[in-house]
Amino acid sequence: MISLRSTPARKTAAVVCARCISSSPRTFTNQCRRSIAKLPSPTTPRPTHLRTSLPSTRTYATKSSADSLIEHIQDQYATAKDEFEIATEETEKKSVYGADDRVAAREELNRLKQMYDDAVEGESGEEVKRRVGARIRELDNAVQALERSAHED
Repeated sequence: MISLRSTPARKTAAVVCARCISSSPRTFTNQCRRSIAKLPSPTTPRPTHLRTSLPSTRTYATKSSADSLIEHIQDQYATAKDEFEIATEETEKKSVYGADDRVAAREELNRLKQMYDDAVEGESGEEVKRRVGARIRELDNAVQALERSAHED
């Protein structure tokens, strides 16, 4: 190993360290002298106050029927939103594809609304309404506003 310190400086540091160690009231060794408390062996019975009754099988949280419905609705929502964004870009550019993209956005939104309506009629309708209803209404209003702005131009 290369040291940037001069040779006398290196020797001085070693002497100082040796003096500190020798003047210390503690003894320094390479071995650990701490005693480790003996841990109970696996065969040692646990005290009764530490015993807990755990179920023999662990149960994990399972998806509810609303979770799977919402997952499908969210996938369709992502598709509908992508179509809406494409339609918005094309409409703002006043491109020839704008009308077709608005139709595609409306079709995807209609599919989404149908999935949502079917889910709301089911047994977990309230949860579905609470979790995704506002986003669907927001997207519906945005598509309607896009269609109105396109007809005004």
